[in-house]
Amino acid sequence: MEYDYEKVKKAGKASAEALAYSKSAIRPGRKLLDIAQDIEKFISDKGFKQSFPVNLSTDSEAAHYTPEFGDSRVVGEKDVIKVDLGARYETYLTDCALTVCLDDEHSKLAETSENALENAISLVKAGRKVSEIGAEIEKTAKQYGYNVIKNLGGHGIEQHELHANIFIPNFKNGDSTELEEGTVIAIEPFLTTGAGYVVEGESLQIFQCVSDRMPRSLDAREALALISSEYSTYPFAMRWVIVRMGNEFRARRAISELITIGNLETFPVLIEKSKGMVSQAEKTLIVTKDSCEIVT
Repeated sequence: MEYDYEKVKKAGKASAEALAYSKSAIRPGRKLLDIAQDIEKFISDKGFKQSFPVNLSTDSEAAHYTPEFGDSRVVGEKDVIKVDLGARYETYLTDCALTVCLDDEHSKLAETSENALENAISLVKAGRKVSEIGAEIEKTAKQYGYNVIKNLGGHGIEQHELHANIFIPNFKNGDSTELEEGTVIAIEPFLTTGAGYVVEGESLQIFQCVSDRMPRSLDAREALALISSEYSTYPFAMRWVIVRMGNEFRARRAISELITIGNLETFPVLIEKSKGMVSQAEKTLIVTKDSCEIVT
């Protein structure tokens, strides 16, 4: 099937608008849950679905923190919050992110992530080696005294698949893979004051269906049917399933069973190993012969 670039551009425009909206939604004292729901509603009100649940990872959390059902966490006066989101149009996915600093202490870290992203984008064209992009990101980070997170990076995006076909490092890793014209990619610098690696944390709220194996319990069967019909193979949040099933205990038990039998892939929160502060910037773009077209 021929790739419809106009559809990914529509999704990209909605993503960019949602990301801009998120800046005004994040205020000290507000619940992360309310913010995530507001951003997701912003996307759905424009007629789009989510590429994945809105991530609101704070301070040393780098990625994959989406609020849980009934989450009481609130934005602090000095929080550094990574907003990572994407709008989906039919089977076309987009991905973008920014960092919101609630005070000036880490504003340079956030600014450097944006600079690293822009410098990396300036190199993009068909035939460019991904390691050269990573080298530019790391060079920018080092200029300001920061480290890149080496076990996170950008990625290709295909229909149905958010992380596909190519990995774009945040450092010079020696990968000679070349960008191809027409490929949709996300470049995603993660910078930190810490050591530069992430590990899995305890919070687990994001899942993806990878199998239709029939579970034993009625609750798990109901949850699997819901997931298949509403989210297909796209990432979803535990809180979405709890709301749809109308019973937190049944939903959590069902998800646990689906994980146990291998139906669901899990995405735990990722935390910088040395608890360093983390910033993130990300855009989706289309690789062209001599440059690229930014869609978010």
